[in-house]
Amino acid sequence: FFDWMRGWLLTGFSWGGLGYSQIPNWPLAGLAPLFGIYAVTWAVVASAGALVLLWCFPKHRQWLGLGLAVAWVGSWGLSHIQWTEASGKPLSISLVQGNIPQTLKWEPTIFAHTLDTYTQHMTASQARLVILPETALPIFYDELSANYLQPLQAILQQQEKEVITGIPLRDMSGDYNGVISLTQPTQQYRKAHLVPFGEYVPLPWLTGWLYRYMNMPLSGFTRGEPEQQPFTVADQRIAFNICYEDSFGEELLAGARSATLLANVSNLAWFGHSTAAEQHLQLSQARALETGRPMLRATNTGLTAVIDQRGQVLQSLPQFHNARLDTSVQGRQGATPYLRWGNWPVLIALLLTIVLSFSYRRPSDHR
Repeated sequence: FFDWMRGWLLTGFSWGGLGYSQIPNWPLAGLAPLFGIYAVTWAVVASAGALVLLWCFPKHRQWLGLGLAVAWVGSWGLSHIQWTEASGKPLSISLVQGNIPQTLKWEPTIFAHTLDTYTQHMTASQARLVILPETALPIFYDELSANYLQPLQAILQQQEKEVITGIPLRDMSGDYNGVISLTQPTQQYRKAHLVPFGEYVPLPWLTGWLYRYMNMPLSGFTRGEPEQQPFTVADQRIAFNICYEDSFGEELLAGARSATLLANVSNLAWFGHSTAAEQHLQLSQARALETGRPMLRATNTGLTAVIDQRGQVLQSLPQFHNARLDTSVQGRQGATPYLRWGNWPVLIALLLTIVLSFSYRRPSDHR
């Protein structure tokens, strides 16, 4: 219950829940397509409790052992079910990892180098779809020079190629951390779940001075709509999310229901050589499992990867290398139980369990 509450309280930060310890290859991961990551967390906690009871109550070891076996073997069996089916033809893709150092990313002096790095990958790729990381082009889309953008668009159209990049967007309604198709600019995604104190300023009248002092780039974003249309590329529909949005499983469901693929664009250069990249990869693996959809990950410094509908990493790039992952991916259609119901079954079961636990009394309590 507290893991779930942590996912929404004060806008939420559900990174590092106990259930992720099972993703993707431990037996309890089989519960994710049914009831989501919180069901996996519950099963982990219940298993730990059962092990304690096995030690403390020898007389009940037979029943406790049986319960543990049923839970783990049953979950393992569920992990072999194909909840979704192939949709359309495999799509050739390139996932670009520019490896632009965070200390230099916003420096005007290396902007030309950044453009050259990504332009080379865009034009050299033989794939139908090329995906660049979050804010790969560190400039508002409307500020891109026509002398750069128009010739590039002409080349990409001639190559019959779709290039989708992370880039800041803006209009009369505000500034957005966004994703846009350079070849079809009407296809856009605007980040809906912003990072407090990172992408927007809570209580600006109280904390705005701190941002003015720190001179943080692009810290005043506006929240995008919670439900947005997937991008259409060939006969595939791709629902995008940005950075840590993929830690909120239920928030991705609306886009996933109408999509055949999921895609996450991130810039994890902020975290340096910590384990954050591996943890973030695990979040994407859980989302693929829950929705029965492959997840494409394009990141600035890693881990750039292709994840199948079972949460398995099919291919990935080494961290901190300027590289491009060229492969193909098969879209999926159909719905897992979690894609239909979200967190509601787990929340209802949690509330019932809490009510029953408060109403329970040991025999020694009745005097």
